[in-house]
Amino acid sequence: MTEPVYPFVAVDVPRDRVEELGATLFDLGAMGVEERDEQTLAKGAGSGKVTLVASFSTREEADQAIAALVEEDASLAPRIEEIVGDAWRDAWKQHFEPFQFTPDVIVVPPWVAYEKKHADEHVLELEPGRAFGTGLHATTALVAEMLHDRKSSLSGARVLDVGTGSGILALVALIYGAASALAIDNDAEVIDVVRENAERNHLADRIVVREQTIESVTEPFPVVLANIETRVLRPIAEDLARAVSPSGLLILSGILAAEHDEIVARYTSLARPLRHLETRRRGDGTGDDWVAIAFAAS
Repeated sequence: MTEPVYPFVAVDVPRDRVEELGATLFDLGAMGVEERDEQTLAKGAGSGKVTLVASFSTREEADQAIAALVEEDASLAPRIEEIVGDAWRDAWKQHFEPFQFTPDVIVVPPWVAYEKKHADEHVLELEPGRAFGTGLHATTALVAEMLHDRKSSLSGARVLDVGTGSGILALVALIYGAASALAIDNDAEVIDVVRENAERNHLADRIVVREQTIESVTEPFPVVLANIETRVLRPIAEDLARAVSPSGLLILSGILAAEHDEIVARYTSLARPLRHLETRRRGDGTGDDWVAIAFAAS
């Protein structure tokens, strides 16, 4: 029996062109586009560049996409990557081992046996599946750090996690005392992933998971999390601000350090302006660092 072949187009691009060329790949028929950099499990090109890996349904479509990219910009060097068989789906697991996510939460994949080191340690068993969010990326870790330092704000609170991915941040909020969480994502494939992760951590009774966008959320929440990316955070700013209860907390991430001032200006000048509380940064001190930003609602 012939094994299936999965065609991908890989191209190394400057950080400031990720949004543009990612959109171009989708326009050329990509079914999905993965971003790889120094922070992701599968590493990118390095040297300040991001590797975009776009999946296509056929080799012909992938070849056509490469031709279109080269025609648009001769400096690009897109290449075909073909993977045979289904083993690649689980190849990432060899890199995913237990790790300290916050000072008192350790993330453990379900295929690894792990015993708590001390009574105050929280073990979060997590399998991201096809969803974003192992916790290893700086954008996710920065939000988790902020949640850790704001446990008092989380106690008994209702949390909204926008673009939940694997559900990791909503689950951490629950571990830190949130009464309940609504986890939403516009990707139908991640919904079951989040539910399964909630069940394996005995948190299913405190979380609701929906395929939904922020525009359709009508109720306010004392704590709102959005670890997405700047190109998404710009247009949904008014909707995110509306979703935060009076005196509530909004934490944004997925933002490059170079985009920080723009996002702060955007969210502090809305019809219902938010107050900038804190910014945290992670990286090597270059323009490719990531930031998470906390705001307070009036």
